[in-house]
Amino acid sequence: MKSMKVLIVDDDVDSLAIARLRLKKDGYIIESAGGGEEGLNKAREDIPDLILLDVQMPGRNGYEVCEELKSDPELCNIPIIFLSAADDISEKVKGLDLGAVDYVTKPFDIFELRARVRAALRTKRLQDLLLIYSEVDSLTEIYNRRVLMERLQQEWDRNLRSIGAFSFIMADIDRFKRVNDTYGHPIGDVVLEKIAYILKHSIRSGDIVGRYGGEEFGIIMVNSTAEEACVASGRYRHAIELTVFKSKKEEFSVTVSFGVANSTGMNSVTELVSAADSALYKAKESGRNMVCSAV
Repeated sequence: MKSMKVLIVDDDVDSLAIARLRLKKDGYIIESAGGGEEGLNKAREDIPDLILLDVQMPGRNGYEVCEELKSDPELCNIPIIFLSAADDISEKVKGLDLGAVDYVTKPFDIFELRARVRAALRTKRLQDLLLIYSEVDSLTEIYNRRVLMERLQQEWDRNLRSIGAFSFIMADIDRFKRVNDTYGHPIGDVVLEKIAYILKHSIRSGDIVGRYGGEEFGIIMVNSTAEEACVASGRYRHAIELTVFKSKKEEFSVTVSFGVANSTGMNSVTELVSAADSALYKAKESGRNMVCSAV
């Protein structure tokens, strides 16, 4: 398990030093900042797992820093524990209402602080796991359809701004029902897992693969022409064709058909997906185990 990263933002040098020393002994990676603006910059640079944030600081106080952190989509899910010398219920309520998960009064008891840090980080780990599982297909461990389509829209929007182009590839396992009927659904699941693994480890860095549904996969190939996407699809097709699967009955192989469409000349994501789907249908109708392009 990776070490969790804690950012301490406090202008009180003594408090900062004590917290830093004690928490470091618990195995955390500790970063520190002596003021609000520096703390914001550190948070953006390091993306910590937890922030300990002093309330009373010169310049931007803790509440202002918290508000800015919570308004930033990249930082809003980082839990914040406020540190304050003021033992005032209204101040604590204000901090919690701004989105902090806890509030520790200074001078703090180091055992209490460590316990509250552990509790906040346990919750953060669970939130991170939930986020991962909400984005990943549980069988194949690649992106699910919702995330795949979100990323496809993001790539479309990005290319509209940059006047670029990208390709969308749809892949479908040929005669997959026959695999399930002949060898059983558990073996069918193994086939899906293995093909997802091959695709995930064959695509370029920056490209995206997800499970579109059933035995279909989608690949977003960034900064690419249709020709480049066809060449890449040919490599994926060949690697899958050479893969041997084993059942209690026998060894067997499967094939995959690919349909490719490029964003150039398309008017929407829906049109792009439809073009890739039509190209895939053409590959199926032409004999399967081949790559067809929409152009």
